[in-house]
Amino acid sequence: MKSILKYTLLLILLYSCTRQKADAQTVYITKTGSKYHTESCRYLSHSKYPISLKDAKIRAIEACKVCKPPTAVTGEKTKIDSSKVIDPPKRELKAVASQCSATAKTTGNRCKRMTKNASGKCWQHE
Repeated sequence: MKSILKYTLLLILLYSCTRQKADAQTVYITKTGSKYHTESCRYLSHSKYPISLKDAKIRAIEACKVCKPPTAVTGEKTKIDSSKVIDPPKRELKAVASQCSATAKTTGNRCKRMTKNASGKCWQHE
C-alpha cells in the first residue's frame, strides 16, 4: 500500500513539474495591446488571448514590465486552442493636422488654420 502511495505521489509531482514548464511557454495578449503578459497580470482584466511565447517573439511583441512574463523560449511545445487565438487589430494611421497651404489674397501671408484634408487646404480655401 505504501509503495502505491509513493508511486502516486511521484506521478503527481512529475505531472505538476511538466505542467508548469508547458504553462510557462503560454503567454497572453490583449486585443489592442502591444505586450504579452502572464495569466495573472492586472492588464488582462478586459481581454485575454493565449499565445505561445514563440509566436509572441515572432510577432515582435514585447514583454510586460509589470508582470515580467518569461522571455526565453524553451524547446517544449505547448498546445493552445487555436479557436481562441486572434490577431490583434492593425492600427490605422490617423490623419495628422497640418497648417493650411493657401495664402491670403489681401496680405499674401500663409493661412494659419489647421487641416486634415488630403489637399492640404482648410475648409475656406478648398
